[in-house]
Amino acid sequence: MSTEEHVWRAHVVRRLRERNRKECDNFKEIIEQNNRLIDHVAQLKADNLKLSVENEQLRSAVSTGGSGTGSNVAIATLEKKLLSQQEELTDLHKRKGENSQMIVDLNQKMEQQRMIISEKEHSLAEQQTNNNRLRAEVQLLHSSLEELKKLNNTMLDEHTALQLAFSSLEDKLRGVQDENRRLLERLMQYKSKDADKLNEENESIIRKRSAKLKRDLEDAVREPGSSSNTSTSPGAASLQRNSSPAQFVGGLIGDEDFDEATINGAMEAIGLDDNEYISARFTAGEVCDNTRASIDTLKATGYLGQANPTKILMKFEAHENESHAVRWSPVERMVATGGADRKVKLWDIGKNSTEPRAVLSGSSAGINSVDFDSTGAYILGTSNDYGARVWTVMDNRLRHTLTGHSGKVMAAKYVQEPIKVVTGSHDRTLKIWDLRSIACIETKFAGSSCNDLVTTDSLGSTIISGHYDKKIRFWDIRTEKQADDVLMPAKITSLDLSKDCNYLICSVRDDTIKLLDLRKNQVISTFTNEHFKISCDFARASFNSSGLKIACGSADGAIYIWNVNGFLEATLKGHSTAVNAVSWSPNNNLLASVGKNKRCTIYSES
Repeated sequence: MSTEEHVWRAHVVRRLRERNRKECDNFKEIIEQNNRLIDHVAQLKADNLKLSVENEQLRSAVSTGGSGTGSNVAIATLEKKLLSQQEELTDLHKRKGENSQMIVDLNQKMEQQRMIISEKEHSLAEQQTNNNRLRAEVQLLHSSLEELKKLNNTMLDEHTALQLAFSSLEDKLRGVQDENRRLLERLMQYKSKDADKLNEENESIIRKRSAKLKRDLEDAVREPGSSSNTSTSPGAASLQRNSSPAQFVGGLIGDEDFDEATINGAMEAIGLDDNEYISARFTAGEVCDNTRASIDTLKATGYLGQANPTKILMKFEAHENESHAVRWSPVERMVATGGADRKVKLWDIGKNSTEPRAVLSGSSAGINSVDFDSTGAYILGTSNDYGARVWTVMDNRLRHTLTGHSGKVMAAKYVQEPIKVVTGSHDRTLKIWDLRSIACIETKFAGSSCNDLVTTDSLGSTIISGHYDKKIRFWDIRTEKQADDVLMPAKITSLDLSKDCNYLICSVRDDTIKLLDLRKNQVISTFTNEHFKISCDFARASFNSSGLKIACGSADGAIYIWNVNGFLEATLKGHSTAVNAVSWSPNNNLLASVGKNKRCTIYSES
């Protein structure tokens, strides 16, 4: 027998023994009990057979005539014993059946227990795997927590140092402001003194010139034909050369040596009354003023404004989902966009790059609006997670998180930048935040959801908010009073101010844009078109830098550009779906737009 065959046989024997151990050990006790019962039954059968033999012998003995008391007694005893043995045998058969049923029940229970044990073992293996994974995650979280603690300590140290530096700079600023105020007061005093002296000198010169002019005119009137008078003034010479009062006044107006008082003295000297004087002035010099007024009127009506953007300069995928907001930087050729993917992205348009210059994260829900401060150093974003955030553009770091609203925040603007921020929310309130303490310092209860807001100047003394209840509300942060509301025909989606803060545009859900004169708080113009439809409840319209043109996106994917006089000047096609927001560049004639198709499109002049 070879070694391989011996190993094989040993392996088979070992496997058989292992199978017998697994399959027989569980039934060993039952088998032993059954074997004992079988042995006992066999013994009882033998005893029964023996008794049967004896019973037959006794029966044969009785049948052959055997008699006697002893034999009868023996027979009775044996019959009694036989009867008891039969009863015991019946009982044993009954017990055997019960044991067989018990064996079947125990087998079923054993199979059930095996299945339960298998499930428990499988669950235990899964739990052990999950436990190991969780232990690894806990270890990673511990290490991350330690790193965050170290980073937090570093940030706290930096914050403390910056606070100290800020306090020092504030003290210096206050000192410089006080010194500047004192210097201004001294300068105003000196200028007042200089003005008084200059007025005295001018009055003396005017008196002397008037007297001289009067004398010259009198001489000229007495001797009109004299050509030897060499001491006549320019006004007298002009009178001698011209043939009408208008020409004479024109000569005086064109002469830089004569002011209004000198001209009036000359008119009195030659005897012109007021009507002749006014007629002469209009004929001689006021035509130029009317010409200038006409030019100003043309500028105001937009006919001398910039050309409309018509060409697509860039088009790129701004966000993973729908894009909600867009805003130009006030100092760079850079655009900020915000979208439903919870990110604010900065795009460098000057380099024509389709890759973001920076991605600003920190929000846990979609971005609703973005805005820069006047220096372009900070960017402000609002979100559906009931908060607003401030990032620095230089290092793309999250500086402040403003939480306190109970509804999504739709708009935010700087107030008294960079110290305060005002936010408007769907919780029907406006909140003013102090960025130094990162706390809400005032809450204004509007009574209706706020969709957009603007501030009238850098000091932010007046806040204008547009609401779901169709009202534009005016808030003066210096007082607790609220100015009169302006009611629109439908709910308001956006607001935007002209650069001079005299005009306000308001996009309304009835598919119109209203132009308000803030000096009168009245709607002075309405912009609409049969194909123009407001795309959503937060659609944003925008003034251009000169305040002469208005742009707004439509649900059909087009951008409509109106002149402030109400004329539709251009319709830009660049989106295949609804346009949510547009923004004009403050430094050049570029227009940016975003919409539901994730794209940002930049338009320029052709």
